[in-house]
Amino acid sequence: MSLEGKMKSGRLYCEFGHEMEENKAYEKKIEYQRVHCKELVYDYNQTRPSNGKEKRRILDELLAEAGEEIWIESPAFFSYGCNTHIGHHFYSNFNMCVVDDCEVFIGNYVMFGPNVTLTVTGHPVWGEYRRKGAQFSLPIHIGDDVWVGSNTIILPGVTIGSDVVIGAGSVVTHDIPSHSVAFGTPCRVVREITEEDRLSYRKGCPVNEDWDRD
Repeated sequence: MSLEGKMKSGRLYCEFGHEMEENKAYEKKIEYQRVHCKELVYDYNQTRPSNGKEKRRILDELLAEAGEEIWIESPAFFSYGCNTHIGHHFYSNFNMCVVDDCEVFIGNYVMFGPNVTLTVTGHPVWGEYRRKGAQFSLPIHIGDDVWVGSNTIILPGVTIGSDVVIGAGSVVTHDIPSHSVAFGTPCRVVREITEEDRLSYRKGCPVNEDWDRD
């Protein structure tokens, strides 16, 4: 199987040192993508916060998809950028890190707290494989209306449904179903989201009627 095929199918692969011409050409392609990403990320992080137009221009060039009303606080970091798809009305606080050697899909109305890491890539446990640079990549999917708390890590192959809250400091190793609150290391569902959550924004605190207006 080709290098591209292995990268996109979750198999073990090494990014460098191939003999087949097809794989050599793909090595050059992904090396260009990585360097181009680093240049754009550098520019984004150095752009003044008041220059939203330039920040948006960079995101449009950097990402595979960038929906409406996206704001990513600087600094932020990507491995490729071109493998990340972000929907509408996305907000990320400082120090978002996306290791996107394969595709990452983020839905609409998603919020990240500070220091959130998404990594599609892992390495085998057997040390001899790692000596030769072996790794694998599995896509991450995040649905709509998801809030990911600060210092959360989302690992390769994870799918998070829609209408989900991931508590701060979680390590998400497995899929999380829709309409749930989950937290912990490893992250586990602790309860469903219910009508009570519409009535109270936290335990013992009713939603005030003027929350969205003067």
